[in-house]
Amino acid sequence: MRRARDLTLTASGLDLAGRLRTFQRVLRSRVERRDALVDFVRAVNETLEPADIADIIVEHAAQWVPARDWALLSSDLSGQLSVLSGRGVTDENEPAMRAVANWVMQHGEEFVTDDLRVDARARGESVGALLAFPLVGRGHRVGALIGFDRAPASHKPRLSPSMQRAVRTLLEPVSMALDNALALKRAEALSVTDDLTHLYNSRYLNQVLRRETKRASRSGRPLSLLFIDLDGFKGVNDTHGHLFGSRALVEAAGLIRTSARETDIPARFGGDEFAVVLPDTGGEGAFAVGERIRDRVAAHRFLASDGLDVHLTASVGVATLPDAAASADELVAAADKAMYRVKDSGKNGILAAPPPTDN
Repeated sequence: MRRARDLTLTASGLDLAGRLRTFQRVLRSRVERRDALVDFVRAVNETLEPADIADIIVEHAAQWVPARDWALLSSDLSGQLSVLSGRGVTDENEPAMRAVANWVMQHGEEFVTDDLRVDARARGESVGALLAFPLVGRGHRVGALIGFDRAPASHKPRLSPSMQRAVRTLLEPVSMALDNALALKRAEALSVTDDLTHLYNSRYLNQVLRRETKRASRSGRPLSLLFIDLDGFKGVNDTHGHLFGSRALVEAAGLIRTSARETDIPARFGGDEFAVVLPDTGGEGAFAVGERIRDRVAAHRFLASDGLDVHLTASVGVATLPDAAASADELVAAADKAMYRVKDSGKNGILAAPPPTDN
């Protein structure tokens, strides 16, 4: 029933400004209901997942303002704005929404336009009317909530003063809930993330290996591990200093991250050693990922942005459970041993650990 009413508002043939004016009384009754705030706050506090909270905010906002497309954007762990929840977000209108979100986050003000394409504040290629609201929790900006219509309006779509106050009242406590959830996620990420490379750290690697080993043993599915050591890395520190050495490690981590698959878990083991856990992957699949990492490291010009041209290679060891190991510790030992065999035989290569009887 709710969706049917929403569709009636957005399919009325009026532009966004016209729909807001025509249905102002109906919309105001939705946001000014006594139980609207209680229901909204209760819903967002039933989860600690930022994406789920964003979905709830977007769902409710679509009942207040009859815009066709919606997006809630917030800063991710890298500080970049990303879409936490979207309804009707496409490759065509996402850049425009991102530009508006940047403006809203910088100024902390609502953004209203009858046609974004000719609005100097955040001009984009997308034609359409738009309203955006800042989400503010504990005095700082948490994100931006954007309603977008894919056609320009005859004039700026405005909310009445009483409706503006009601929407702000509704958004304030849920913005705090979103802020709490995002802070928790960031804290969780920091506890398992290497400070320098932003790959997972060795503590998390051990947790994942034990968890995945148990799962693989129960399911009978394979589990593989790559151990990666950068050949010649000591020379970067000795020649250019530890600052440039750290930058080279960050670049290597990026190559490993982009070479791994979505289901793989890349981690920094320590120093210039890295590891990648490959769930549900046998020796052949793991070898292919390891070879891709080795090739990309060898082809990369390290520290080029600093005016240098440093070339490194990688020695990669591969171990698969149950072929080369029967436990998490044995898997680590087998991959590590295979990696050192590569280094001893000339470096810049990849080797799979043999079954235990062949060691």
